[in-house]
Amino acid sequence: MMHFGDSWSSCLEAASTVELPEGQLCRMTGGRLARILQSAAGLLGAFCVVVGAAVAGESSRTISRADLVAALERGPGPARGSVDAPVVMVEFSDFLCGYCRIFAQETLPKIEERYIREGKVRFVYRHMTVRGDASFLAAQAASCAEDQGKFWEFHDVLFGKTSPVVFTSARLRQYAAGLRLDAKSFSACLDSGKHAERVETETVLGHALGATGTPAFLLNGQLVIGAYPFEAFQRGFDMLLGTSSRKPDDRAK
Repeated sequence: MMHFGDSWSSCLEAASTVELPEGQLCRMTGGRLARILQSAAGLLGAFCVVVGAAVAGESSRTISRADLVAALERGPGPARGSVDAPVVMVEFSDFLCGYCRIFAQETLPKIEERYIREGKVRFVYRHMTVRGDASFLAAQAASCAEDQGKFWEFHDVLFGKTSPVVFTSARLRQYAAGLRLDAKSFSACLDSGKHAERVETETVLGHALGATGTPAFLLNGQLVIGAYPFEAFQRGFDMLLGTSSRKPDDRAK
């Protein structure tokens, strides 16, 4: 079992960041974050069990930044690409963030074509709900769709919408029906809040690692904030691919 120190600062190493000019990312609202952070230790303790094998036999340990990155890279959740890819890209995203929509619709397809399909990059999606209750509910709905093997299809449907009013419980059920998901299972999942803790946990982890808004990314653990064009990510990937020391057996199988 891993134990936390008395503060976030005692658990995390400094993360270098690259930020876009004001207005090019959707910022986190303080009230919701404060509420989530009150239960952060318990949430992280549950989430970081995925790295428990790495510290088997230890009676206690402070969770490091590397532990959090490993949990996000290797833990359960929607991902594309080979587990042996030398570069891992983790996105923190919100379905109501306009710049996240731009990334999903314009940039991610190019990354998919040139890097993910070629086995060079593994892409992992993490929720970071910074836009209120509607985005929180939408994230849970996407995770319910994931339970039925349709996360990416649901992801694309949600990013095709532009207003919080289209993320009501009734509308989310309509989108699920349009994808031919099992209605009873989907409704039970959404109504029970099955994935609420997971969504909150991923939001907490993103903020803990220095993400002040969405979209934010980890590129082999390096934090990058903002919706950069494909060419900027291309330069970053090519640099990492030229210097990466990661080996296939470093990946979770």
